[in-house]
Amino acid sequence: MDTAIMICGHGSRDGDALVEFERLAAGLRARLPGRDIATGYLEFARPTIRDGLEALKARGARRILAVPGMLFAASHVKNDLPWEINSFAAANPGLELRFGRELAIEPKLLRAAAERIAEAEARSTRAVPRGDSLLLVVGRGTNDPDANSNIAKLTRMLWEGMGFGWAETAFSGVAYPLVEPGLKQALRLGFSRIVVFPYFLFTGVLVKRIHGAVDRVAAAHPEIELLKASYLSDHPLVLDSFADRVAETLDGEPAMNCRLCKYRAQVVGYEADHLAPQAAHHHHVRGIGADADHDHDHDHDHGDHHHHHGNGHRHPHDHRGD
Repeated sequence: MDTAIMICGHGSRDGDALVEFERLAAGLRARLPGRDIATGYLEFARPTIRDGLEALKARGARRILAVPGMLFAASHVKNDLPWEINSFAAANPGLELRFGRELAIEPKLLRAAAERIAEAEARSTRAVPRGDSLLLVVGRGTNDPDANSNIAKLTRMLWEGMGFGWAETAFSGVAYPLVEPGLKQALRLGFSRIVVFPYFLFTGVLVKRIHGAVDRVAAAHPEIELLKASYLSDHPLVLDSFADRVAETLDGEPAMNCRLCKYRAQVVGYEADHLAPQAAHHHHVRGIGADADHDHDHDHDHGDHHHHHGNGHRHPHDHRGD
């Protein structure tokens, strides 16, 4: 078995999130029997991504498919993960490393999202037509406008596809509107039900913060029904999407949609990031553990991520030759 799979996670200080990530990896192992699959994290948890890569190498891997365990391509996928993979590849010239792409927006994940939303509606004791409901989709929020715009696109597709009366987008941090202001704005539209859907793979500090905001607004407005839909978790269609990414990385040439990437194009307001050199920005929190004493939530994306590739290992977001 010379081809192995590395599922690259962000990491969390919330132990529940790490349990869910490993559960997803277990589900993928069941879908891909015979494949050696390891996990690793950028920050706040062990094993680190390098630990996971070293473990696969020690077990005899000669080709490693590194697949981001992330929904969208913001700075972590465009910058931090490629830096980790390229650095390991440069130090191990006898290994072949292939970097896959993020999950992105695709039909299977849309169906999984729709099912999570429908589950929340089914738990309610009130009969409210979907056309009288407002959907609020909450994304992580980054300083990458391309990634943020994907949440808005997802909102629109769920709105039209499911027949909601209206839909809005909010973010857990960095981008605006944040959840609580977004909910208060939504209340003004007069819908009798608001369904809040966190478009996240796993629980964690941010999802729990989103739910707290919903609870506070619901307590202040008992006349409006606020439903909390579950995040995606290890929904079967999520596992199918991961398996698709693995197959794509093994058999094809995975390619991100880079036309609006702030590292590749001069995007309005982010011109300083254009063609900036790639660097890692997680040294201070790499592998410190979910229960470490860390004085901030680190729920932000970083304003100084850069993106350039100086070695010979190409991946879907390499800008050399552009």
